[in-house]
Amino acid sequence: MTSVRDALRSAPMVSNVPGLRLLKVGDGWDLVRTSAETGLLALAHLRATGATIGPVLYDGPNERLYYAIEPGTADCWNGLPVRHLSTNSWLVAPGWEVIHDWYGGWCELPDDDTLTDAETLRMALQHPYVTADNAKRRSDACL
Repeated sequence: MTSVRDALRSAPMVSNVPGLRLLKVGDGWDLVRTSAETGLLALAHLRATGATIGPVLYDGPNERLYYAIEPGTADCWNGLPVRHLSTNSWLVAPGWEVIHDWYGGWCELPDDDTLTDAETLRMALQHPYVTADNAKRRSDACL
């Protein structure tokens, strides 16, 4: 299994964009994509509970968060506001040397092959703090 950090080191550069790499998903790890507002609340919850967190990428222009998880968890995400990305998926990501920039960056990028546990992430995404805050924001937007 290749860690996300190792995959970044060997991933091809995106043409003419310094620091951006093209990562093949599904080779030792999958991704869960969520909106930034939901993903950041879940990340705060995971940090507060001391959960083990694998790589987490913030995509600023598209306002999304990507969590690296173990492969083979596609069934876990039914009914949640997420998208599971696996084999035959690609991700444009900043290299490990680029931590933050206008387009986002790595919120978490462990030095080893740590991944976020799928069930722990699922529980965080369903936590009342996360779901209540998102429901409040949606209702405020309708006023």
